[in-house]
Amino acid sequence: MAIAYKLVIDCTEPIALADFWARALGYQVEDHSSLIDRLLATGVVGAGDHTTVDGHKAWRHAAGIRHPDDPVDRDTGVGLGRRLLFNAVPEPKQGKNRLHLDLHVGAGRRDAEVRRLTELGATVLRVVEEPGTSHVTMADPEGNEFDVQ
Repeated sequence: MAIAYKLVIDCTEPIALADFWARALGYQVEDHSSLIDRLLATGVVGAGDHTTVDGHKAWRHAAGIRHPDDPVDRDTGVGLGRRLLFNAVPEPKQGKNRLHLDLHVGAGRRDAEVRRLTELGATVLRVVEEPGTSHVTMADPEGNEFDVQ
């Protein structure tokens, strides 16, 4: 049996990084308003644990994005398929990622996609032309590396 998973990315600004990646991938930022309301009503969390983003309640310490075609748990707002979770940590990124995303946009679209991602806040780190691969290594606004192919 296959195992479901989500990719968790440690960061210092989860709401901002979730917004970047949602726009980069065409994903939707998860709306956790109903979950937050339920936990507030039972006293499990306090007012300082959330904020408001685009008219929806959002966790201060975490933000998720999901593929728009995948199902979502209506009680929590959590995606049930392809999903990235951005989790707040106190320290900034240090060193090279040991895991990264490869964005497969196609050779004919690569340059335009790199420009679009740069406009969203990514930076180009290097262009790689090696036998068997041609890609652009970029960094998101917090320095996490990813490749555009």
